Amino acid sequence: FAFGWKELRLLPIGTLVNAGNTFLRYAQEGLYGRRLRETRIEHPPVFIIGHWRSGTTLLHELLVQDPRHTFPNTYQCFGPCHPLLTERLARKYLTWMLPARRIMDNMPVGWDRPQEEEFALALLGQPSPYLRIAFPNRRQLGRDSLDLDGLPPRVRAAWKRAFVRFVQIVTVRDPRRLILKSPPHTCRIPTLVELFPDARFVHIVRDPFAIYSSTVNLWKKLYRAQAMQTPTFDGLEEDVFETFLHFHRRLAATRHLVPAGRFHELRYEDLTKDTPGELRRLYAALELGDFESLQPHLERYLAETSRYETNRWELTDAERAEIRRRWGEVIRKYGYDG
Repeated sequence: FAFGWKELRLLPIGTLVNAGNTFLRYAQEGLYGRRLRETRIEHPPVFIIGHWRSGTTLLHELLVQDPRHTFPNTYQCFGPCHPLLTERLARKYLTWMLPARRIMDNMPVGWDRPQEEEFALALLGQPSPYLRIAFPNRRQLGRDSLDLDGLPPRVRAAWKRAFVRFVQIVTVRDPRRLILKSPPHTCRIPTLVELFPDARFVHIVRDPFAIYSSTVNLWKKLYRAQAMQTPTFDGLEEDVFETFLHFHRRLAATRHLVPAGRFHELRYEDLTKDTPGELRRLYAALELGDFESLQPHLERYLAETSRYETNRWELTDAERAEIRRRWGEVIRKYGYDG
């Protein structure tokens, strides 16, 4: 009964699509179940973490230019129940279903482009903050799934199984080192280290004054486009303030769990100013191998995207003062108070 009247048309459509996904999920399990169970993750994955709109997508796009790396693509993340069965057909016949650009920042979209696996987890029925995209007027929906610690043991165990199985599905198709990206993973280091003890973590930060406006814009556009109810946006700005601080405080409290040499931090502004230099330092810090193997592919990507322009936001004096008051500890920590 949370559906809005205008969105009720989505209820039968969603029910039929879900029935089809469920059937195909069991079919995939029947055909590939044994192979998936026997699949081992040979290369420790790299997790890109950071708050929404901090540059995680850019860093993801850059790292997957390395021919030694692979990634979950958009089809695998949006159709996680059966990509081993249907991905080739979808990439050939269903390109019309996707927009050419992302609605929040004009980045290119495509079934074969890198995507964040949080969408896959949500669509597999696991607890996720992205459930609120469907029901944005329920402010508490999915909040306990950021850290995972507050979930009942049975639910947390199911989340871990679903995540590992999804990683296995991607690995069956491509056994190279996985580059994974999901902002909520910033709060999940204890669980991720438990699952992948030798994983690498890259934390990217960005000017909080830019983060605030861009994140508010992100949720407003996603809610308008994807919600199952008419969004009111009540409390949205307060949620952005609180979640940003939670991300940083949770990371500060748990990053010690990552072994030495497995955690690296960089600033978005430095990455865009000197991309090769920052990536070279990242490769050295995390022991990702020879940077020269990436360099020609990186140069081609940078040339192809040289005309891309980020969104620009204007803040009022009152907004800037409130951001400084609420997020002052992060602003000072990362040198954004100059």
